[in-house]
Parts: sequence; structure tokens; C-alpha cells
Amino acid sequence: MKNTKEQSWINLPSLGLSLKALFSSYLIVIGFGAILASAQLLMTHGMADGKLGLSIDDIVYSYHGDPNNSKIETKLNGSMKDKAPQEERIKIIKWARNGALETEWKGEIKNIFDTRCISCHSTIPGLPNFTQLSEVQAVAGHDNGVSTSTLARVSHIHIFAIAFIFFFNGLIFSLSIGINRLVKALVISLPFFCLIFDIFSWWLTKISPEFAWITMISGISYSILSAYTWVISMYQMWIMPRNGKKYTSNAWQD
Repeated sequence: MKNTKEQSWINLPSLGLSLKALFSSYLIVIGFGAILASAQLLMTHGMADGKLGLSIDDIVYSYHGDPNNSKIETKLNGSMKDKAPQEERIKIIKWARNGALETEWKGEIKNIFDTRCISCHSTIPGLPNFTQLSEVQAVAGHDNGVSTSTLARVSHIHIFAIAFIFFFNGLIFSLSIGINRLVKALVISLPFFCLIFDIFSWWLTKISPEFAWITMISGISYSILSAYTWVISMYQMWIMPRNGKKYTSNAWQD
């Protein structure tokens, strides 16, 4: 009877090899994905102000824009700085500042776009098509940040995709033991609320740059919480059982 009772307990250290393999594989994949996402964030939004590293200015330029410059100038001095030599970038910026006139488009300016830009800006959905002068002129005007249509599309994709990651990450962490139940509940639920604040802050920053700090805080918060649950889950699955101790706590019964 004792063995039957012990087998009914559910917690991370006591899981069988198959479930540990399943949960660990998932955690490793999302951990690797988080590293790649951070790298992508640094190379796009993190370069919006032309300097490496994510700052408040990067968030403002990405969502609210920089009214003092054209969008194409902001990009060429920021995240797209490495896509063309300085002399070519200067020529494009001068052309944009002079009104992006059609009479000056054909020839050298168009050749630069054909050589440096259209491999992406004619094939990737959501990016302006730089084979069309009208779309080039649209980004050569004042930088008003991300468009509302793009923001709506990215927001709903982001919130659904990240919520699924948080759900499965939290489900695994819910099997952990030795953690105060209120603390565990907060650690599981807070990333979802931080995600909502993160998405909502994009729209607020689009309206006014003063809200950019909410994006920074919410993003850092759910990243730290997710990292915490990742480390605890992996530790309890693979390190704790090595001491030979039997763990009889039922993690799903507070």
C-alpha cells in the first residue's frame, strides 16, 4: 500500500524519464528560442538609435517614431546601418531630405535600392516594396513610427504565441516543490500580466513617448520570471533526484 501511495505523488523530482525528457526538451528549445529572440531584438529595435543595446530611445523610435527625421533616415542610421556603405546611405538620406523627388529617383538612387534593399523589400510580407517609388516615398517622409496596421498584426501574433509559451512553462513549473504556494502562483501568473502591459505599452508609446518605460519594465520582468521558472524546473528534474531522496509532496495539492 505504501508503494502505491508514493506512486500517486506528482512533482518534478519524481517524474519518470519519459516526462523529464519531454519537459526538458521543450525547455531547451524555448530557451534557445529566447536567446535568438534577444539577438533579433538587439539587431532591430536595439539599433533604432544607431547604438548597440536596447534603450528607451530605441523603443520610442520603433513605436512612436522620430518626427525630426524621415523613417528611412532613422533606419539607415539605426538598424539598417550595416546594409550599405556610408556614402550610399548619405546619398539616400540627402535625396529623402530634398523631398524624395521622382526626377532624382531614376539612376543612382534607384540602383542603390536595387542593389542593397529589394532582396528583402520586395519579397518579405509586411515590409514596404522598394521596387515601387510610391512606397519608397512613403518612408522618406517624417518618421511616425510603426503603422497601426503593422502594430495590430504584430500585437495579436505576439500575445497568442508568447501566451502559449508561458502556459507550458508555467505548467511544468507548477510541478515544482519547496516553494511557497503564493509565490509559485505569482511567478506563474505574473508573466501573463506583464505580457498584457507590454503589448498595451506599444500602443501607448505610439501615441506618446513617455510610456516607453512600461515596455522596458514589462519586457524585463517577464524575461526574469521565465528564466527563474526555467532554472528551477531543470534543477528539480535533474539535480535534486541525484541525492537519492524520495520526494512525496503532491505539487498539485496546496
